[in-house]
Amino acid sequence: MSSVSPSTRRLANGVKQALRDASLQLALLNHQIGTRLKLRDADFDCLNLISRHGPLGPGALAKLAGLHPATMTGVVDRLEKAGFLTRDRDPGDRRAVVLRSSPERGREVLGLYRGMSDLMDEVCAGYTPEQLEVIADFLRRTADAGRDATARLT
Repeated sequence: MSSVSPSTRRLANGVKQALRDASLQLALLNHQIGTRLKLRDADFDCLNLISRHGPLGPGALAKLAGLHPATMTGVVDRLEKAGFLTRDRDPGDRRAVVLRSSPERGREVLGLYRGMSDLMDEVCAGYTPEQLEVIADFLRRTADAGRDATARLT
């Protein structure tokens, strides 16, 4: 960023600070919801990954979560015991297992996020469709950067 103006640098730093603040608040929200569901933070993260990217095999989930496969066994056992996921045989390879989130427990999780969803609807109502497109693009690119940075650390 050495060729950018000082005002642009200040604005970019403001965006990064706002992202850190948002990330912290969302982590705290996720922790509170996970606590209500009696889930450890890593278990709740894995449940979110299965809900977002599933069904997944345990190895693929471990890779996405950045967890050791042996650690994943305990996570999956706890989530299955609590009814958040099922282990099913992979139809393409009967020796493999696929993890699927439970629709019933998924609705319970979504219910806990309803307040945040309603608040985000109010926030989004203050922007034009064009602005929302830019914001969505920015957030997708930020998530991609986060995945890349995480991959570099693992």
